Amino acid sequence: MKNGTKILIGVLVVVLIIGGGIAGSYNKLTGMNQNVNKAQANIDTLLQRRMDLIPNLVSTVKGYATQEKSIFTDIANARAKLAGAGNVKEQASADTELSGALSRLLVVVEKYPDLKSNKNFQDLSVQLEGSENRIAIARQDYNAAVTEFNTKILKFPTNIFASMFGFKERDLYKAGPGADEVPKVDFGN
Repeated sequence: MKNGTKILIGVLVVVLIIGGGIAGSYNKLTGMNQNVNKAQANIDTLLQRRMDLIPNLVSTVKGYATQEKSIFTDIANARAKLAGAGNVKEQASADTELSGALSRLLVVVEKYPDLKSNKNFQDLSVQLEGSENRIAIARQDYNAAVTEFNTKILKFPTNIFASMFGFKERDLYKAGPGADEVPKVDFGN
């Protein structure tokens, strides 16, 4: 074999190795990005399930607590914000607002012993609690997928390929402002 042929074969091998590395990095990033998308969709599905339960819960409570109109309005407004959220940050903020309004509603329920013993209310409360638990787990799964993806696209040499192919860091799901505050409920006393 001539030297020119050996050099050509060597160059081809190097190109194939580099090309394979680039393709492998791209495929890995694409798979990780899809995992983040799936985790986000799971949160969306669970939030929708919770939003579907809330009107039934509010309706049940309204029959007993008609004077608690501001809480019902807060819940309706928070549901609307959550439904219209355009990104993870808006969704997290609206979710925090809705969770706070629901917490205030459940505190109000304490004033109505007959309501607490109502079978429909009890069933809805159990379903809502289950939804809240599933949402918390889905948020953790989403944040784990985002953290893995973000870490991968920031590490060398993958950061070069991530930049070349337009992969950007994704936002973590963080609680909105006020999530660490205890809901305030005024019983008018």
